[in-house]
Amino acid sequence: MHDDFYKMYLEEMGDISPCTKEETELLLHDIKEGKDEAKKRLVEGNLKTALSYAKEYDGKGVLLTDLVQEANMALMMAVDQYEGAPVKEEFDHFAATMMKEYLQAAVDEEISAEQTGEELAARVNVLQTVSQALSKDLGREATIEELADKMKMTVDEIHGIMKMAIEAMSLNAENMDLDALSEAEGFDFIEQEDEDYE
Repeated sequence: MHDDFYKMYLEEMGDISPCTKEETELLLHDIKEGKDEAKKRLVEGNLKTALSYAKEYDGKGVLLTDLVQEANMALMMAVDQYEGAPVKEEFDHFAATMMKEYLQAAVDEEISAEQTGEELAARVNVLQTVSQALSKDLGREATIEELADKMKMTVDEIHGIMKMAIEAMSLNAENMDLDALSEAEGFDFIEQEDEDYE
């Protein structure tokens, strides 16, 4: 699917010729003069370059379509910010640096989201296990205070876990480990307790 998108995107840009070094210099001059068409052409003339950088980050957890969007956004930002950059360098290098920064940030954000989802799933699972054990011992559902005491946590921390888990599921957050959350036994109890608390 990734390869199909890559080929399709390349085909769509087939009629757009890349900017030569000479054309880039002329366009930058026109941009300095305030000509918006020059900006548009400079972006279009570097779309294939943006696509190639996006392809380099493919397979690192972010969809290729999202990577292309990030690279294109960075390219447009580079066109807008180049004239005011404190250190002058060739536009190609300036744009490449910005695109790589945007792409790496997208990958880092995805990794962070996945780790957060895994940590949240682990906490929810522990909370479910402790809740079930306490309920069995007490012959009734454990209170939030009893759960907090058993887990050596504050009541607010317990509610924080519950709230994050419920929000993650209700929003169907794409980057969270929802499969693990949805499989946690006894989640209905936790959701009800959190609603009562609010």
